Amino acid sequence: MANVSYHISNLLEKMTSSDKDFRFMATNDLMVELQKDSIKLDDDSEKKVVKMLLRLLEDKNGEVQNLAVKCLGPLVSKVKEYQVETIVDTLCTNMLSDKEQLRDISSIGLKTVIAELPPASSGLALSANVCKKITGRLTSAIAKQEDVSVQLEALDILSDMLSRLGGTLITFHSSILSCLLPQLSSPRLAVRKRTIIALGHLVMSCSSCLFSELMDHLLVELSKNESTSMTRTYIQCTGAISRQAGHRVGEHLEKIIPLVVKYCNVDDDELREYCFQAFESFVRRCPKEMSLHIPAMIGLCLKYITYDPNYNYDQDEDDEDAMETDKGDEEEDQDSEEEYTDDDDMSWKVRRASTKCLDAIVSTRHEMLQEFYKTVSPALIGRFKEREENVKADIFHAYVSLLKQTKPVHSWLQTADALGQGDMPLMMLQHQVPSIVKALHKQLKEKSMKTRQGCFNLLTELASVLPGGLSEHIPALVPGIIYSLTDKSSTSNMKIDALTFFHVILCNHPPEVFHPHIKTLLPPTVACISDPFYKITSEALLVTQQLIEVIRPLGKPCSFDVKPYVTDLFSSTLKRLKASDIDQEVKERAIACMGQIICNLGDNLGADLNPTLQIFLERLKNEITRLTTVKTLTLIASSPLKIDLRPILGEGVPILASFLRKNQRALKLSTLAALDILIKNYGDSLKPMMIESVLKEIPTLIGESDMHVSQMAITFLTSLAKVYPSSVSKIGGSILTELFNLVRSPLLQGGALNAILDFFQALVLSKTPNMGYMELLKQLTGTIYSSAQPGGGVVLHKQAYYSVAKCVAALTSACPKDASTVVNQFVQDVKNPKSSDSVRLLALLSLGEIGRTMNLGAQKELKVVILEAFSSPSEEVKSAASYALGNISVGNLSEYLPFMLKEISSQPKRQYLLLHSLKEVISSSPADSLKPHIQDIWALLFKNCECAEEGTRNVVAECLGKLTLIDPTHLLPRLKKQLTSGSAHARSTVVTAVKFTISDHPQGIDSLLKGCIGDFLRTLEDSDLNVRRVALVMFNCAAHNKPSLIRDLLETVLPQLYNETKVRKELIREVEMGPFKHTVDDGLDIRKAAFECMYTLLDSCLDRLDIFEFLNHVEDGLKDHYDIKMLTFIMLARLSAVSPSAVLQRLDRLVEPLRATCTTKVKANSVKQEFEKQDELKRSAMRAVAALLTIPEAEKSALMAEFQSQIRSNPEMAAIFESIQKDNTSASSTETMDLS
Repeated sequence: MANVSYHISNLLEKMTSSDKDFRFMATNDLMVELQKDSIKLDDDSEKKVVKMLLRLLEDKNGEVQNLAVKCLGPLVSKVKEYQVETIVDTLCTNMLSDKEQLRDISSIGLKTVIAELPPASSGLALSANVCKKITGRLTSAIAKQEDVSVQLEALDILSDMLSRLGGTLITFHSSILSCLLPQLSSPRLAVRKRTIIALGHLVMSCSSCLFSELMDHLLVELSKNESTSMTRTYIQCTGAISRQAGHRVGEHLEKIIPLVVKYCNVDDDELREYCFQAFESFVRRCPKEMSLHIPAMIGLCLKYITYDPNYNYDQDEDDEDAMETDKGDEEEDQDSEEEYTDDDDMSWKVRRASTKCLDAIVSTRHEMLQEFYKTVSPALIGRFKEREENVKADIFHAYVSLLKQTKPVHSWLQTADALGQGDMPLMMLQHQVPSIVKALHKQLKEKSMKTRQGCFNLLTELASVLPGGLSEHIPALVPGIIYSLTDKSSTSNMKIDALTFFHVILCNHPPEVFHPHIKTLLPPTVACISDPFYKITSEALLVTQQLIEVIRPLGKPCSFDVKPYVTDLFSSTLKRLKASDIDQEVKERAIACMGQIICNLGDNLGADLNPTLQIFLERLKNEITRLTTVKTLTLIASSPLKIDLRPILGEGVPILASFLRKNQRALKLSTLAALDILIKNYGDSLKPMMIESVLKEIPTLIGESDMHVSQMAITFLTSLAKVYPSSVSKIGGSILTELFNLVRSPLLQGGALNAILDFFQALVLSKTPNMGYMELLKQLTGTIYSSAQPGGGVVLHKQAYYSVAKCVAALTSACPKDASTVVNQFVQDVKNPKSSDSVRLLALLSLGEIGRTMNLGAQKELKVVILEAFSSPSEEVKSAASYALGNISVGNLSEYLPFMLKEISSQPKRQYLLLHSLKEVISSSPADSLKPHIQDIWALLFKNCECAEEGTRNVVAECLGKLTLIDPTHLLPRLKKQLTSGSAHARSTVVTAVKFTISDHPQGIDSLLKGCIGDFLRTLEDSDLNVRRVALVMFNCAAHNKPSLIRDLLETVLPQLYNETKVRKELIREVEMGPFKHTVDDGLDIRKAAFECMYTLLDSCLDRLDIFEFLNHVEDGLKDHYDIKMLTFIMLARLSAVSPSAVLQRLDRLVEPLRATCTTKVKANSVKQEFEKQDELKRSAMRAVAALLTIPEAEKSALMAEFQSQIRSNPEMAAIFESIQKDNTSASSTETMDLS
């Protein structure tokens, strides 16, 4: 400590030197010291340093002054609060000094101090105290109006302070406002502009009363309209306030809009510009309140985007009839344009502002898309001829926004919207494509880069929204692409934009449309491969790769002659492939492009093929390029041209085998895919040694830790067993051991399981010694039989029995001769009273799996044996028996189905299990074989649809739903008819059945469902609580899987949905449990279902929701039961991301219930679960708070700031909040990581 003090006092001494260089160096050294975190100053040193730095601010030398100001920043956090106040006091006094230089340096000092003060959210009192000290001095300086430069600096500093620490100045807000308002009518324009900026920062954190006072003042002044200049200022101010705190302007809009519209018609271009800027911020920030005014806004925008009083466009329009004009005319036009100058013409600002406003409307009003294509789209296309370059760029941007709105957001919307009106805008756009191309094709040859880039960006977006939509217009666009690629003056970005557009149209248009133009398109593209700038080369290689697929598409006949182009393509790509000192991306794309050349044109390469393959071998050995090379080799190996790869297989396969032990997952997967295709297509060229090198690596890849890698490895083994049966004997014990372990894994399912089934079939068919049917069967089932013995082995997971049974069935279907022996054995196992449950379970499941594909009619006692198993004490055996009966029936419908239906009618005790069997039959049988039995099954199901047991009713509903999918035309109307049934149970079964007809992929029933789902949703008004609940579950299923079914019904359904979110007192009852009274809420389940629907709608139908109405119900949910609170917290987090402006408008109302949840205390004598529940609630509420704080202006809310400081001051809450924020940052960083 003493050492630091001594060093500092030394520096201070030098600062008093008469030599300016000494003073400069000493100040510089002091700054270095202050920037160290470890520095601690004693009181005396603090005082001296502060005093000296303030003195140096008045130094004669400017450089010393500048350094002294820079020292103030780090000093603020190193000295005590009263010293900071001393600094601020002195700086404020100096700011009012007569000396201009001192004034300037002091204002910079104040800005530096404010920038370094700890933010309001840190909860330290320092910032608040310092700001309070400054504010009074600043407001008096602003109000005095003596010296404009002092005023401007003071306004600047005040803005800085309000933007960083507005919330801490709440007590001064009123005085700040009364000081700022008069400045809006200052004669100096600069003062007015800075006042507007300060007011913008003030409205973010001021109270509602002050905000209303400010808006009233603005409205009064706007109504007066004293002078155009003043009106401009007030409109600019309104726009600025809306941009900064748009969520608060909403309630005043009804009064503001008519005034702003009125001023739009005043003949003053700047005023009009400010009006449209204000409109733009209203549209973006107050979506709900603006809804009624949008049509009028569109009308105004369309009127003023054509506002160009000083220019006549008629000449241009006459020219447009001829698609191509000759060069001479163009040059004349340019000359005449150069002669025309009008520096005072400000009309372009009006056009730009109105275009931006239109852009905002298009971007935020998805629901008006069809209307936009009727009115806005033709108007924008008509303005592509705009003469002012900056305005033209904005017009292009607005049209791109329109195209982005037209693009379906999710992949399921594409399938879903094919049903309804979703494709209407696309059809309208398709009709307008000719006029878009007509307006743009000439501009692609203009000298202006900005215009050409704008055209390419727009056309690229158009091509991705309408794949194939430009097919007829390729001849008009080709000259433009060639011009940008060959023009000497084209910038790098220009060429990249042209290549990007070319790539997009190559990808999504039929190859034939390009064939006539290849001769002109290919040379400039190939020339770009040799460009010195790596980004152009990279993009050109991507385009060339796509071009190769276009000039010779594999798999379909093509008459185009590729021979003249092969040499050019090959030599230019080879040059890049050979170079080793180039960018990584270029290396990878050169490899991919050459792979495509060999894959599609390999038969034309002759002697060049072998040396090129050798280069691939080199690239395979390089760690940086190996992954791309493996993918490229896979492509070449799968080529129908049967490229001769023998020269590189001998060295290549062992290298590929070595990749299987690398840690890089993507490399393992790609290598397995490559080996699989090599075995299939080049099996005869692979030597046993090569195969052994691969097999050595396989055991470590098979395991439950990575199912996808396991699946690929097993697929490779299957191909090997089929192509190279003699190598099967080398598939050693270790591989089979891993496989059997995987079969017994509870995680095995889907693709990996199917791969194992295929492998076992290939293995048994290879007829390898010791790997026959019986040996494999024994190894599969051995553990289950041995675990049944006393002191037996491991007990398996339930899922493992299903996997083993599927493997048994796969082996049996490959060896049908041995089937009867095995089936008899299994029947005996089930019959044998001494068999353990696990043996019975396996036997029943295996019988089911075998019976699905084989007719087991020969087994006479099978029915009796299975029905006896229905009486087993073990639930799992019962369920397996039900599964077995269903699957055996699939393989022998004519015998088993009538038997099953008879049993269902006559055995009420076994009904539940038998219905599960029936469900298996309906799910797994081919539609044609089931059709003759539909009537009988339907009648039987409806007999049971009123069963008192909800579990049974659910199975009946699933059977009904899946049966309806087989013959929707006849059965859906019959299902609908049952809605009028008298019993509530029957109605709930019918509605649940509809849920099972909806899936996330397109089905034949979709168009029929769309027509009648409204009738099923009418049950939301049913008198029975349970029917309403299942209707909500069905609605949720539709909203999640096929939103297009319900999008058009939301207007009628939403009020009913919202109605179910209310707590109903009549459904709450008290139950006496001995001495205790327990409250039961029968309405909780239906409320939960309603909130779940709301959450789903946020994802799938956001554009059809009135977010403010939606938020009202979320707000109620925040005060509801534990389960519903949890749901609404998740909804709040989602809403913060998808609709931040609406959430911001309601922020103050949302904070209160969140605070209540976080501060609730559980009674000390409560059970452990109560504490855990409350803890989980708190965490969830904090997650919602963290999500709300991601909205940029949320921290500026006074209530939110107060809640934040409350969280910080409570150690328990602070710890939870901190851990959540850590989780959020780590989650977002893993999302942005490259996971390849």
